[in-house]
Amino acid sequence: MGWLQLCFLQPISLYQGAAFPLALLFSYLCTLDSFSTPARHLFLLAVGGALALAAMGSFAVLVFIPALCSVVLLSSLRPPQVHTWTFFFQMSWQTLCHLGLHYTEYYLQEPSSTRFYITLSSLMLLTQRVTSLSLDICEGKVEAAPGGTRNRSSLSEHLRQALPYFSYLLFFPALLGGSLCSFQRFQARVQRSSSLCPRYPFWALVWRGLQILGLEYLTVAVRRVVSAGAGLADCRQLQCVYVMWSTAGLFKLTYYSRWLLDDFLLCAAGFGSEFGQSPGEEGYTPDANIWSLETTHRISVFTRKWNHSTARWLRRLVFQQSRAWPLLQTFAFSAWWHGLHPGQVFGFLCWAVMVEADYLIHTSASLFIRSWPVWLLYRTLTWAHTQLIIAYIMLAVEARSLSSLRLLCNSYNSVFPMVYCILLFLLAKRKRKFN
Repeated sequence: MGWLQLCFLQPISLYQGAAFPLALLFSYLCTLDSFSTPARHLFLLAVGGALALAAMGSFAVLVFIPALCSVVLLSSLRPPQVHTWTFFFQMSWQTLCHLGLHYTEYYLQEPSSTRFYITLSSLMLLTQRVTSLSLDICEGKVEAAPGGTRNRSSLSEHLRQALPYFSYLLFFPALLGGSLCSFQRFQARVQRSSSLCPRYPFWALVWRGLQILGLEYLTVAVRRVVSAGAGLADCRQLQCVYVMWSTAGLFKLTYYSRWLLDDFLLCAAGFGSEFGQSPGEEGYTPDANIWSLETTHRISVFTRKWNHSTARWLRRLVFQQSRAWPLLQTFAFSAWWHGLHPGQVFGFLCWAVMVEADYLIHTSASLFIRSWPVWLLYRTLTWAHTQLIIAYIMLAVEARSLSSLRLLCNSYNSVFPMVYCILLFLLAKRKRKFN
């Protein structure tokens, strides 16, 4: 396997790596007095458009159209109406694109283009930025751009004021991946004066680069182990547990490597955590907190830390807005946002039940466990059980198809979520009786 192929195993990673020199160039240009704020917006927008065309080809129009329509809605509607209209437009557009994928894969039985998968991934990230911005406008955190008027001068002024919206929705460090950057943070970074724009932190980038290389090598090693072993269709009894655990480990390593690379690009462009934080500005939230994810013994903690910026976005968009069954609504929306494949629907609904069980189990355990040795044994067992349940959910979500989901449900691995379901039923019944 060649060096380039080893470092960038996924097509999106290849394009993210190609955008890295442009991110360094943008960070350098921001230190020049001649590089004005409008020029910075135009640079981010132009490179974002070029990157979209290079990565998606003709499918890039599926990203450009909702970005344009969202800016029109954001600029023309009153703040109380902005979020409702932009949310339903963006999710309707994304759902239509996902239905196109369903039609190709399930009805025509044909594999979809890699460029189309990249487009869908970019659309999902665009939905995050659109809804985050619309919520900010609706809540008064961001001042809405004034609507257009009739004469030419006012129209040009309107376009000038809408430029930050276009730039934010299509700026290249977050076009194909990366932690959700709020519009306030984006504007603070772009509008920062040249004297306050530090050069990119060299050693921070080197450290991230070494982490990415280490994860890529580890991913290659685990991939060989998984490909050499049996699959869920061929495994027997407890062997299925090892197959599930090793396959889920490969998925997690791939995600960790991708998130670190995305963070690497944002940091190089000046949008990372190394560049400090202004007063009142929303903090930067990296998606990959590997230590917390791999050491926690609680499913609820894993859920909050996994893809951290997306988890915060879902909490703000759905959980905090829901009056009944907020947890179930949040995971149901997550399944919709991901595309409503059979495995995703099952996996996310199972995840919601596991989080609910996690709360009851650990609340009850904290009332009865007093001695240190028992608590250590309890943490060890719940850590192992948490990792196996997460592996089960991950295989369900990643497999997506009904045939793969059927294999997973019929294997010995279904015992692990079933234990939590039984405990949830017993503890919920006991709680109602006690109340």
